[in-house]
Amino acid sequence: MNISAVERDTGLGKDTLRVWERRYGFPRPDRDDHGERVYPAEQVERLRLMKRLIDQGHRPGRLFAASEQEFAELCRACVSPRRSDLGQREALVRQTIELVKANEVRALRALLNQAMMRLGLQRFVIEVVAPLNDAVGEAWMSGELQVFEEHLYTEQVKSLLRQAIGSLPTAVADPRIVLTTPPDEQHVLGLLMVEALLVLDGASCISLGTQTPLADIRMAAQAHDADLVAISLSAAFPGRQVGTLVSQLRQMLPARVELWVGGSGAQRAAPAAGVVLVPTLPAALEALEAWRSRHSGSA
Repeated sequence: MNISAVERDTGLGKDTLRVWERRYGFPRPDRDDHGERVYPAEQVERLRLMKRLIDQGHRPGRLFAASEQEFAELCRACVSPRRSDLGQREALVRQTIELVKANEVRALRALLNQAMMRLGLQRFVIEVVAPLNDAVGEAWMSGELQVFEEHLYTEQVKSLLRQAIGSLPTAVADPRIVLTTPPDEQHVLGLLMVEALLVLDGASCISLGTQTPLADIRMAAQAHDADLVAISLSAAFPGRQVGTLVSQLRQMLPARVELWVGGSGAQRAAPAAGVVLVPTLPAALEALEAWRSRHSGSA
């Protein structure tokens, strides 16, 4: 396959494939008569497996460092997750919904806190909060939960994540990232989720909260000498505004400051120079590693 076909088949971006090739020596594409990269089938299959593992929270660096036996074991666990793990997660979702419906705030917070302590912050965000958000949203749309009950759940998770972020050591490593949402985007939970993962990975994050005017985002990026600006767009954000918003903000930021567009709304944005789309949490970690790889010699 050529690189475009591999990108479509595996879900790994072209930039990621090139960074991995340069940094880790894999994949190892051949070259066609025009000097373009072409990838053998066995390498494409391994890339598919790696993407699946990354989506489950594994770090690319760890996967490349793993022996063949360790990689095979991770793949087996990925393809056939343990029934106990699946059962625990399904039970946690059901229990959370029931506690929200019963307005048992203390029990709900205790349940979520125990899950975070058991799994660790990264797995809690990716494996618990992300599917819980979907389940609570579906329960609200079906009428199983009232609006105030959905808000109750959201506030408890936000409080828990803020507490967890506050307990992490203050990061001083690059990149420096300004996080916010633009005007008309009130949802902050996705922003907190990605902030938790980035801070946990050593990035220095400056959160502006929600609904920051674009001019203020630009000033904040300059004031904090930011390397990146990350905005979160939920599925509720008006789709017709996404393209114009991203284009306008990109033009307002210095060329050296990369713009990340995350959340469900990122799927409506078109790729552009200086813009990185991170529609999922694992994609944000992948983008962070790619940024560090590109700038590893600049310090």
